[in-house]
Amino acid sequence: MFDRMRERFFKGEWRTSKPIIGLLALVVAAFFFILAIPNIQTQTYNLEKYGTAPETIRSPITIENEQKTDQQIREVTRAVDDRYTVSEDITEERISMIEEIFDVVEETGAEGDDAAGKEEQLRKVQALLSDEITSELPTEIFLPLLQADKEERETAKQFLIPSVHTALEDGIRAEDLPDAERNIHLKAEYSSVPASLKQVVSDIAAFGLVENSLYDPRRTEEAIKSAASQVEPIMIRAGEVLVQKGSTITNDIYEDLRLTGVLKEQRNLLPFLGLACFALLLGTIMYMESFRAVHHYGLSLSHLAITALISIFMVFLMKMISLYDSMDQPIFYLVPAATGAVLIKVLCRERLALVMAILYALMGCVLFNGQLSGTLNAAAGMYLLLSQLAGIFFLTRKKERLSIVKASAGVAITNICTILFFLFISFEKYTWSEVLLYCGYGFAAAMIAAVLTLGLLPFFETGFGILSDQKLLALASPNHPVLRKILIEAPGTYHHSVMVANLSEAACESIGANGLLARVAAYYHDLGKTVKPHFFIENQMGMKNPHDYMEPEESAEIIIDHPYAGAAMLEKENFPPEIIAIAEQHHGTTLLKYFFHKAQERRESVKEEEFRYPGPKPQTKEAAIINICDSVEAAVRSLDHPTADKIRSIVRSIMESRLLDGQLDDSHLTFNDLKKLEYAICETLQGIYHSRIEYPDTKQLVREAK
Repeated sequence: MFDRMRERFFKGEWRTSKPIIGLLALVVAAFFFILAIPNIQTQTYNLEKYGTAPETIRSPITIENEQKTDQQIREVTRAVDDRYTVSEDITEERISMIEEIFDVVEETGAEGDDAAGKEEQLRKVQALLSDEITSELPTEIFLPLLQADKEERETAKQFLIPSVHTALEDGIRAEDLPDAERNIHLKAEYSSVPASLKQVVSDIAAFGLVENSLYDPRRTEEAIKSAASQVEPIMIRAGEVLVQKGSTITNDIYEDLRLTGVLKEQRNLLPFLGLACFALLLGTIMYMESFRAVHHYGLSLSHLAITALISIFMVFLMKMISLYDSMDQPIFYLVPAATGAVLIKVLCRERLALVMAILYALMGCVLFNGQLSGTLNAAAGMYLLLSQLAGIFFLTRKKERLSIVKASAGVAITNICTILFFLFISFEKYTWSEVLLYCGYGFAAAMIAAVLTLGLLPFFETGFGILSDQKLLALASPNHPVLRKILIEAPGTYHHSVMVANLSEAACESIGANGLLARVAAYYHDLGKTVKPHFFIENQMGMKNPHDYMEPEESAEIIIDHPYAGAAMLEKENFPPEIIAIAEQHHGTTLLKYFFHKAQERRESVKEEEFRYPGPKPQTKEAAIINICDSVEAAVRSLDHPTADKIRSIVRSIMESRLLDGQLDDSHLTFNDLKKLEYAICETLQGIYHSRIEYPDTKQLVREAK
């Protein structure tokens, strides 16, 4: 009963069932979620301020200490100086006033008479100067300028205006005024200004020098913001030691412990939500690729069940090894990562293996994070991915089990190269003994992967009824007891089966079907003829045909029985269901035309159903191709002189007959497939029955030589 249920489940009755595919993906995702919880769950401690740390505690996450960052920003901004802006309007105004003084003095001195009194000249100067000047400067200070000649006044002017302008351009704040006045006074003492005018020059300079560097709140605010933006956030890095074992827990340390969530009273559900989303994403990718594999590549649910079991095994294996992993000792180098990918490639398809390899690598990033919540081990993920890709790509001939061992050498080289890459780009210094140790891990991982793959293959093949290439090759061995039974008891049938196998394999490969399955199934498709071999023409070899002495119905019964007798014998020998099905279906529901017409000649009322095989019709491409090639080989073998045109005509005729009779309705063959099949079968037959040179009789050559 269990076998029947397993066959229904795994051989396609629920082949397109989305819920089953989704359930398998969900189981894998849930298993990963459960095992990965410790990797994202923060370990908490019951700690108090000023207590003693029971162990060295590291930060499980990377987080900013905003309090310390804000404190750093405040310190930096307090150190920012106020920003001032020099007023050009004030500068121009003061220079203009100084120029006005010299212009008025020059005008007064030019208009004034030498005999005029000093008082009169001073009154004129006071009257001509602006009130702003006269209100700040007493009129008497201009007397030396009036008494000086024009050249002396010009010398004083040429010194004073540039000096004041330069000082104002540099900007003068209130506290800088005394220094600015003193500087110009000192310069005047050592300048070419006449001695009689040096004091008045200093007085006018003191008048011209005013505060023109004004506080600029906008620029000051910009400077503060710029300084604040330059402050790097104070970060607590994942893996950073928060407190050493035995150390006192100060206020700052306690705050860091609180921020990183390691205190007992804190509970953060976000990591669980993140892990659930990640696991759901991985499960969705697995579901989509599995669904594609079923509908585009013809995989059964048994293949998907195997993929799910392999995935669970790989996750469990990585988790077990991760328990011994640490930041100082990267044990993930020992993971036999290629096991899962190679198994899926051998048992299922290469594309599915590639997708699952990526998923396993992503899972490894989480499982090998050293149980530091919020971190991923990218190095582990990269190593696992490259190891798996090496296993997939170096396994070029998956039909041979020895090729798995050969592929492990490529995996070992890839592992070692990846490990050396990690070690040599690291800032840490490794001794040569450590380098050799880690390379040994990589080599051991490759060898363990090969052993696990070879050991698990028979389990999956037997337990799930998977027909692998290795099993097919074993069945194709000429020394197989059943094949030898055909050879000994029905040699003609054996030869016919070998020819059909050659045709079927070439035909299948032309349309992308399973050529190896077709070849092996063709070897055994006529096993039922060994029950009564002499009733089949290829085994009669010089003896009389027993059908000449039998009723057509009796002959038809014997002929029709051979597919089902063969299927029963194969089932008894525990052959794969695919080969049993082809043996049972290889004649479909075709009509035994010879015996049917023979019966019609003897009586009028003949039921056609009695001369048709009961079926079923071919359900797969391989079964349909063997159905065609079986008839084609027998028909072409009956030709005395097979030519290319005759072969093509027979092939086309048989294919059209099968198509019109509905024998190909359930085989999923397309018209494009039929065109390719016709060409491939004709090419193969022409290679077998090509023209040969007819050599003359040896005795005739001797007589002609005499």
